[in-house]
Amino acid sequence: MVGAGRVGAVLGAALRSAGHEVVAVSAVSEESRERADVLLPGVPVLPVPEVVQSAQLVLLAVPDDALADLVAGLHATDTWVAGQLVAHTSGRHGLAPFAPVADRLLPMAIHPAMTFTGTSLDLHRLTECCFGITTPEALRPVAEALVVEMGSEAVWVPEEARGRYHAALAHGSNHLVTLVAQAMEILRSAGIEPADHVLRPLLQASLDNALSSGDGALTGPVARGDAGTVAAHLSELSSLSEDIGPAYRAQARATALRASRTGRLRKDAAQTILTTLDEETR
Repeated sequence: MVGAGRVGAVLGAALRSAGHEVVAVSAVSEESRERADVLLPGVPVLPVPEVVQSAQLVLLAVPDDALADLVAGLHATDTWVAGQLVAHTSGRHGLAPFAPVADRLLPMAIHPAMTFTGTSLDLHRLTECCFGITTPEALRPVAEALVVEMGSEAVWVPEEARGRYHAALAHGSNHLVTLVAQAMEILRSAGIEPADHVLRPLLQASLDNALSSGDGALTGPVARGDAGTVAAHLSELSSLSEDIGPAYRAQARATALRASRTGRLRKDAAQTILTTLDEETR
């Protein structure tokens, strides 16, 4: 395991539970070392070159922007072992970071479509998780087997689709966190507590409906063409954190455009919403 971050340590623990021997892990920060100690007890914490040279399968769990340089650096120092299985957990990248060593290694991209806490709680979430895999065709069964062993489901992602695949997951997951945090902040600014208790059933129902019905699940003032309500909302939000008003406006605009395009909002009503949003920016 190269990297004992939230993802690496959990996947290492999952593979260990499936019967694989985790022979070494790299961990630089104190937090990573503590995480390795909890999730991978007894596994030696070693420098990256020693981790790589000690294993038949190397799992690279490092930030997206660091991956290509790491692979190239290990190649430049002749650290890789010929014929070695190497997988990374990046969502953005497919096999391109392995280009310098494509003739020496057996490369795989296995990305968990899940948000991680870096604790044992994540091990249970893996049983409901999909992994986006990209490999040479001959290695596809190997990647799928690793994913299944962790209790998850493998989903094939073509090399040329990795960027869009990852953008979809980041947009849906990361921006959802921002959206929910903003909604809780707005409620608390109105003195309404506990904000999470008020929002949870509404948000869970909205998520379930959206996943099953897509745009058909849309409700609320934009879907009804209630431009006055939208204007009132923006007025209320104008005195809150500087990120909230623009986020509401951007989402309302996107909602109006989608509702109009799918026929759920008349074009004239959609235009009134868009005009209201433009006026509120002046």
